[in-house]
Amino acid sequence: MLNKALVPALLLAAGAAHAEGLPGVTDGAGPNLVIEVADTAGTAKGRIVLDLYSDKAPKHVERLLSLAKSGAYDGVVFHRVIDGFMAQTGDVEFGKHGADTARAGMGGSSMPDLPAEFNDVSFQRGTVGMARSQDPNSANSQFFIDLAPAEFLDGQYTVVGQLVDGWDVLNAIKKGDPAANGSVVEPDYMVKVTVTE
Repeated sequence: MLNKALVPALLLAAGAAHAEGLPGVTDGAGPNLVIEVADTAGTAKGRIVLDLYSDKAPKHVERLLSLAKSGAYDGVVFHRVIDGFMAQTGDVEFGKHGADTARAGMGGSSMPDLPAEFNDVSFQRGTVGMARSQDPNSANSQFFIDLAPAEFLDGQYTVVGQLVDGWDVLNAIKKGDPAANGSVVEPDYMVKVTVTE
């Protein structure tokens, strides 16, 4: 399987801003993913809530909802976290907490890859995007949450939502080594992912 990590050259990001009031951002009506986050020892760090944009990326949102409802995201690590850029998770194949996560970031689900659904939402702090390989039509299960504005991703990755609660938890997710493309040793993970509609 191709590496679903963001293209390593896209490591530049700066500043921090909220996405409220930006063109293309919807009203927060849901559906939402509610993610309980813990550190590698299982100590709860809190929860984050992602508002998903069914109107902007319907196929990608349906995939996220399907995987969450099936429990596939439960126990999946934040395998790649780059301070000042983003936190990436969602490798349901190789990213399970407690297992060997050396290949985390290279897997996906058993479902087929998705065609890109680029839209008019800009990547800002808290924006949720789908990770993929260099093929624009290769997103599957992995997603990332921006820690800072990243407009250089606009039109290159599919925006699927926005973090609407849990900014402190997002900022506290364990960061990876910049020299290792953000790879995290003993990463935090998603204990439980539920859907509210």
